[in-house]
Amino acid sequence: MVLKDLEDPRRLSMLRSQIDANSVEDIMDSNFPTVSPEDRLSDVLQVMKKSNYQEIPVLENGSYQGVVSYTSVLKKKSANMDNKVKNLIEGVPILTTADEITVIAEAMTANNCRQLPIMSGKKVVGIVSRNALVGVASKIKALGEIKVWELMTNPVQRVSVNDMLSDAYDIMTELDTLTIPVVNDENIVVGVIGMKEIIDIIWKDDTKTIGDFEKKTKANVTIKSVYVHSPTVVNWDDTVKDAAELMIKDNISTLPVVEGGALVGVLTQYDIIEVISACREREMMFIQISGLQDQDKNLRSAMYDVIQEQVNKINKVYTPESLMLHVSRYNDTGGRFKYSITARLYFKGKVMSYKEVGWDLITTTSNLMKRITDSVMDLKDTKVKFRQRKK
Repeated sequence: MVLKDLEDPRRLSMLRSQIDANSVEDIMDSNFPTVSPEDRLSDVLQVMKKSNYQEIPVLENGSYQGVVSYTSVLKKKSANMDNKVKNLIEGVPILTTADEITVIAEAMTANNCRQLPIMSGKKVVGIVSRNALVGVASKIKALGEIKVWELMTNPVQRVSVNDMLSDAYDIMTELDTLTIPVVNDENIVVGVIGMKEIIDIIWKDDTKTIGDFEKKTKANVTIKSVYVHSPTVVNWDDTVKDAAELMIKDNISTLPVVEGGALVGVLTQYDIIEVISACREREMMFIQISGLQDQDKNLRSAMYDVIQEQVNKINKVYTPESLMLHVSRYNDTGGRFKYSITARLYFKGKVMSYKEVGWDLITTTSNLMKRITDSVMDLKDTKVKFRQRKK
């Protein structure tokens, strides 16, 4: 089986049945950390560091209130370490043990979560993580036969051993990722740098706000002095099953993809979970927008209108299976935010990645979708570079 086999309704139904044969109770973690609304931000960050959880349930007298998110906290530059958790609570989808694995995967990708609470009434009974869903994928033979090059992101952001720590931090916050590859002058992967390493180096007792932490990354610190050596990597023609097993074995979320040691892409747990999500039974093309901040969610409908206009044009050439968009917001200048939108289009056994940056969310979405449409039209008579290679 390869990714294009997901176009076959019979094969897709078979794969969906294998995935959803797993129960939520079997994969959820019943021993998970929690915080209270009255806890301080500094306490929460310590819990996240010790537990390796990026979304922590907030409980008040045992009753679920929402979650506090690692990535959202890092975006609140004015947040003080003494701020109460009750001012940082976010809502995430309410899921139960009765939900199917494909439904949970869709909720996780749509909301760009790394962990999601499983509820029974107002009580949290467990947590499902990306790692748990990748564990499901690693045991399904059909998913394991998909090649890494079919899912990986290419081209990929990277940093050099001679770059500054601030370069890595800026990329992570822009792309909403926690790990990026480190390469030498020959583009050979020599390590990785993660937000965990940055925090371990930069975060000091005198850090009072998130903004203070960000300022410290501008200090004269090079990647060379802090990156993780001898990283776990995967070859571009390995199977996704191989990659999933490595992720679980080494407890990592991001794998640099190499060919002869040179960096050619990156594969994340998110990429694998997108495939699980795409297997959910639905009657029409799946379009997903994730990452929208509360202030921008009122624009979701307008974004869908722009997207649908271009999808209708694409449908005249190909019939796409799914389109995933993720929005990141950064560079608050005088009350204005800059938007970075990444997109991944699945169609005809191909996976195509795109990115667009701009100051207006709808205009940026429109420009991105026009680029996608143009490239799909061009592909009518060309081949997709690298992704069409087969051993």
